[in-house]
Amino acid sequence: MNDPKLACLNELESKVLWLSTWMIHNANNLRPNDDGLKVGGHQASSASLATLMTALYFAVLHPEDRVAVKPHASPVFHAIQYLFGNQTRSKLESFRAYGGAQSYPSRTKDTDDVDFSTGSVGLGVAQTLFSSLAQDYLRAKGMANDRPEGRMVALIGDAEMDEGNIFEALLEGWKHGLRNTWWIVDYNRQSLDAVVREGLWERFVSLFRDFGWEVVILKYGSLLEQAFEEPGGAALRGWIDKCPNQLYSALAYQGGAAWRRRLLDEIGDQGQVSRLIENRSDHDLARLMTNLGGHDLPLLLKTFEEARKHDRPVCFLAYTIKGFGLPLAGHKDNHAGLMTTAQTEDLRARLRVRPGFEWEPFEGLQLPAAELSAFLKEAPFNAGRRGRHAPPKIAVPEAFAIEVQSPVSTQHGFGILMHEIAKSETELSRRIVTTSPDVTVSTNLGAWVNRRGLFAREEKADLFKKERIPSTFNWQFSPKGQHIELGIAEMNLFINLSALGLSHSIFGERLLPIGTLYDPFIERGLDALNYACYQDARFIVVATPSGISLAPEGGAHQSIATPLIGMAQDGLASFEPAFVDELATILRFSFDYMQRDGDIQPDPVTWLRDATGGSVYLRLSTRPIEQPKRAIDQTLAEAILSGGYWMRKPGPNAQIVIAYTGAIAPEAIDAIGLIAEDRRDVGLLAVTSADRLNAGWTAAQRAREHGVVHAQSPVERLLASVPSHCGLVTVLDGHPATLAWLGSVEGHKTRSLGVEHFGQSGTIADLYRHHGIDAQGIARAAQSLSPGKPIRHLRAAG
Repeated sequence: MNDPKLACLNELESKVLWLSTWMIHNANNLRPNDDGLKVGGHQASSASLATLMTALYFAVLHPEDRVAVKPHASPVFHAIQYLFGNQTRSKLESFRAYGGAQSYPSRTKDTDDVDFSTGSVGLGVAQTLFSSLAQDYLRAKGMANDRPEGRMVALIGDAEMDEGNIFEALLEGWKHGLRNTWWIVDYNRQSLDAVVREGLWERFVSLFRDFGWEVVILKYGSLLEQAFEEPGGAALRGWIDKCPNQLYSALAYQGGAAWRRRLLDEIGDQGQVSRLIENRSDHDLARLMTNLGGHDLPLLLKTFEEARKHDRPVCFLAYTIKGFGLPLAGHKDNHAGLMTTAQTEDLRARLRVRPGFEWEPFEGLQLPAAELSAFLKEAPFNAGRRGRHAPPKIAVPEAFAIEVQSPVSTQHGFGILMHEIAKSETELSRRIVTTSPDVTVSTNLGAWVNRRGLFAREEKADLFKKERIPSTFNWQFSPKGQHIELGIAEMNLFINLSALGLSHSIFGERLLPIGTLYDPFIERGLDALNYACYQDARFIVVATPSGISLAPEGGAHQSIATPLIGMAQDGLASFEPAFVDELATILRFSFDYMQRDGDIQPDPVTWLRDATGGSVYLRLSTRPIEQPKRAIDQTLAEAILSGGYWMRKPGPNAQIVIAYTGAIAPEAIDAIGLIAEDRRDVGLLAVTSADRLNAGWTAAQRAREHGVVHAQSPVERLLASVPSHCGLVTVLDGHPATLAWLGSVEGHKTRSLGVEHFGQSGTIADLYRHHGIDAQGIARAAQSLSPGKPIRHLRAAG
């Protein structure tokens, strides 16, 4: 291939290799290290992708393409962005240090145009698949048609292919007719601890082809292909094809003399093969035998150019050498290995980098700096690239009007709210997209789907309807549909929400994604949920049913720890309303909150960082309860959103306050009735968000520590007037630690009730009694906290 770009690309490849290697060397050997910990940086893993990423970023990718970079190739990515002018020298010098370039590419922590965060292996790979589906969704709706379709590209370590979520994503992609997706496997045949199993490539090929992907195997570079054409070349090719991965890696490490001995011993008795080998010096022989497809620029350019001619998903299996171009190449210990200072100096000499000029973009290169600079400016990926879009916000009504018949559950109320939105033809209703892992009906999205339809790129009739079989649900697939039905894989749900929830930034079109699932199965997708939040994707998670309130289902479908997950997960505001009017207030807030992108400074009233926005988690219940007859005014709405309000404000001599959250409200209310005659001035605190109450309290404390003496959080204002001798009973259908911290706010003696152990089948009354969270259990805790005359309505514990 006589491509005029090759001269510049060859030069830039060596510069990318140097910068990525030097970046890691500087971090580990030159920069001050006060704590003495190894900094690391994966020199060998970076080197194996230097050629591929040089080809992609400097010649192949277009501005609309998006990339998930292999986590351990982060230094290569930062080096490329530095050459593009999108990264600073100071960030490279501070690689893996505070404020520097991140260990693994991060949308939220890095400043150099990261498309998708990577780090928890496998998730960035699946993100590209679901981002391609999100692109199809937008274009089917007539959105984002003012720019070309982009390729969603994942650079994957071969050991990363062990991650189960990748296979779950492949299946979902097949169901939805995946397009415009490239997965490039860095097949260096080495994992963190070992050399990968023989024949793994055959399993990859079979797998991808079964799911409808085109598979391109990049095994031999141009030098090897030329050698195969020489006399004896067929024998050489046969030897390479049969060579075990471990031996090939070892020989790559040992170099030309070792290659020569092995080849002459095993196939050199054939005269033509001997001449092929002897015609090359040790240096040239080593260069030939490591000229694999993933390190050959002419082959890569030709292959990627061909793949651009169609939109089918493609898996490129690129054979590489881990540590290619470095003295670590091929060694089985090279994953965590670092080059010595002497080895780095040898590399410096080979690449003609003078001391003191290590960070200079064109130092040591043989083409003029002006020519290379012009080449970089004209690179397709960097021409008119807009990495982050900021489309206008979608208007949200001041309130959602809803009428429900009491008793009703929050899950049912959610379904009614979504149905009311579905009936309206507003920009809000058009921008909402829902998705669920095969629990659409059982999480009360059925009415929404009946009105808004299921999404597919091609029309698919509801055969039950066509055959006139009665059904309450209309499952019609079409490009107009606004619900994406998934299989039972919670990892896919959260990565799909991540992709949809970044549509405003990636594609310039804002969607308002809502995902529903059973609350206990949040834990099955927790890694992907954390990943989505880390990327600052914006969505609403509706998790229902929750807790042991799902009584007959037993312990396998009952959740305990999810309220704590909601509190601990960064980027996710967690709510657990008891009543539908609270839910309506929270849902309206959520649609607005997920579109915010303001200052990180906390609000001086709530001490919450609400201006920054984020995603929202709603923990709902299937338990129908009586609804209060009231109007939600602005004061009450603000209290609901801050995290809590008084259902019954305690008097000046209060002896007991009961604080509850969620579906346990009837028991808390009944307990107040049991104890009110025998304990003075009792209060009832409704906690709609333990997460936000706690976050505001923590932020206000931090502000006071920094001199803002007047800082007072909502929970401090709520409890400030409660007498110090008053006892505090907290209760929820979840882990008691969720509310246990309330006693620390003003120093009240506290008894925290909840669920600490796996549930079992039964009625709600049975299970609440068993776990001590029924009205009697709450009253019993109140009596133990406030000594005095016995509570007359308290039964003896059985």
